Amino acid sequence: MLREMTINDYDQMLALWNAIEGLALSAADSKPNIAMYLERNPGLSYVFEADGLIVGTVLCGHDGRRGFIYHAAVNPAYRNQRIAQQLISKSLQGLREAGIDKCHLFVLDDNEIGQAFWSRRGWEKRSGFAVYSTDV
Repeated sequence: MLREMTINDYDQMLALWNAIEGLALSAADSKPNIAMYLERNPGLSYVFEADGLIVGTVLCGHDGRRGFIYHAAVNPAYRNQRIAQQLISKSLQGLREAGIDKCHLFVLDDNEIGQAFWSRRGWEKRSGFAVYSTDV
């Protein structure tokens, strides 16, 4: 079952994210931060439930100009059932309805599974720039 993500899903989502190879977590993924993100971006992030458990997630939002997808993840035991495609499609639909016409996501260089997944779905790998971060 596909449904909108709520902060009540946090513990199960965190367990899933920690179990996914190539998915990096940080302090930005704390429960208060995820709650704030969901409140700021309603109707864009989703979970997929099966057998009473959250087996897929997509965390999505926008800055008013571009959409961003984070933590698109499916439990390996539930892969190849189009769960990720359903989650992503629902988030992209929400972005379109919000007037956002482009979406970005970040995949770590050493995440070969993630790189292959997004490439197979027609997402274009960007080059020519670097991402820099700092704590504020």
